[in-house]
Order: sequence, then C-alpha cells, then structure tokens
Amino acid sequence: MAQKMTDTEWRAFVSQGTRTAKLSTVKADGSPHVTPIWFLLDGDEVVFNTSKSSVKGRNLARDGRVALCVDDDRPPFDYVVLQGRARLSEDLDELRLWATRLGARYMGEERAEEFGARNGVPGELLVRVTIDKVLAQKAVAG
Repeated sequence: MAQKMTDTEWRAFVSQGTRTAKLSTVKADGSPHVTPIWFLLDGDEVVFNTSKSSVKGRNLARDGRVALCVDDDRPPFDYVVLQGRARLSEDLDELRLWATRLGARYMGEERAEEFGARNGVPGELLVRVTIDKVLAQKAVAG
C-alpha cells in the first residue's frame, strides 16, 4: 500500500543522485508539453535552466504554470509531483552560478565549470519554480 512521504523524505528523494524531472508546461494551444530536465532544489523552489528559444522556454515566458514529476521506476516505485509557477531570469551571474551547480550534480564536479560556461550565456534562462503543491508517494506497489 502506498504511503505519503514526509517533507524531509520527498526533499531527499528528489535531491538524490542524478534523478531527472519530467517537466510539463502549457503550450499556446493549451495542450501539455513534457520534457526531461536537470534540476536542483533550493529551499521551496526548483531551479533549472533552458534556452529562451526552446519550446519550454517559450511556454514558460507565456504561462508560468508547471508540474514536475520525479520518480523511481524500480519496485516498490516511488514518485514526487511538484506543481507551481515559474519565474524567469536572464541575470548572467546568477545563471552561470546555477548552471555550474547543475553541471556538478549531473556531470560531476570535474565538469561543472564546463557546463556552467556552456549554459550560463545570453539566450539562456534561469527558471525558478515556487512549489505550491506536493504529491509524494512511496512504496506504491508495496
């Protein structure tokens, strides 16, 4: 039987290793767009970056509503869904800092600066999602 994760449990779960999130944004026609992303948790916000010209970048500029799903696809199956509203920034110092941190999480410290330099540039967006709602379940098939 599935069990609800505590606040501490879901935060540890989404921050573990190199789990990606599946980000859902709203397209101009109202349909959903889903894409995997690298992300970090910063207090009560999810932080990631994207190209300003990407589908998700354009969607977020028009409508900041998002949902993210982070899951473990191995039995007994756990997942966390985060909903909120995104804020966008083009501040290059902040963008470079977070792009470097994202690179460290997903590619390792030895490549962090490389990813910070690649993604902390004009044309990229820093996205901060304020978490409004959390659905976190563990041992779904337990």
